[in-house]
Amino acid sequence: MEILSKIVEIIIYIAIGIIFCWIGYIATQKIFKKSFSLTQEIDNNNKAAGIMVGGMFIAIGIIMSGVL
Repeated sequence: MEILSKIVEIIIYIAIGIIFCWIGYIATQKIFKKSFSLTQEIDNNNKAAGIMVGGMFIAIGIIMSGVL
């Protein structure tokens, strides 16, 4: 029974992490909307945009691990 509760907790934390990463990505898109589109830049093989998004996801993960 304890294992099942831990698995449910893990699934909840994963869902929360994905939601926060998505919110962060959308917020970044809104902030830089006039300058450029992150999705379009990543599709154009812009490594700097990819590194920025990856760093943002890592930062959100670090913050979440500290909070949880």
